[in-house]
Amino acid sequence: MPEPKGTKGKQGTLEVVCGPMFSGKSEELIRRLRRAQIAKLNVLTCKHALDNRHTIECVVTHNGNKLKAEALSSVEDILRLGQEKNIDVVGIDEVQWFDNYIISIICKLIEAGKRVIVAGLDLDFRGVPFGSMPILLAVADHITKLQAICTICGKDAHFTQRLVNNKPANYDDPVILVGAQESYQARCRDCHAIDKQPTFSKSCQYY
Repeated sequence: MPEPKGTKGKQGTLEVVCGPMFSGKSEELIRRLRRAQIAKLNVLTCKHALDNRHTIECVVTHNGNKLKAEALSSVEDILRLGQEKNIDVVGIDEVQWFDNYIISIICKLIEAGKRVIVAGLDLDFRGVPFGSMPILLAVADHITKLQAICTICGKDAHFTQRLVNNKPANYDDPVILVGAQESYQARCRDCHAIDKQPTFSKSCQYY
């Protein structure tokens, strides 16, 4: 059977694991990458160099589970390492911290036949779509959206609450602030607190 016009060979896939903090995103990423290793596939695990909450050399979950990783600040490094012929699977933790060029990098890895698995926050602490995540969710082959448990009422939590001196952060505070339980909580929509709600324009831009 003739090959369809425009076919570039076997394509890879993109899996996105998203949700608020404390929902088990990194845990799920590690689980999938370890299964790939058991299947004797060559795995590259990457994280942003900003993530030094536990150890810079590993992806670490909030319950202490860990997997060795490359700590990178440049998306070009992910492409360079991921395009190596012996790499089958590329995992990226906290993908929302990389600049939006990560979208192009991931698409190039998929075109190179790689299975790409990313984990990240779909919403920032304001409740606004976080960085590259909306587009990655749109182009993903498979999406897993996890929920945490609201620390206030115990319902399913979809939001990440940032706290400053035990009070809700302000909408205009910096979007990226590295932290864990000392700075963040998982909360449901009813319990999530912010001094103003995001407003979306007709063009879907938010301010």
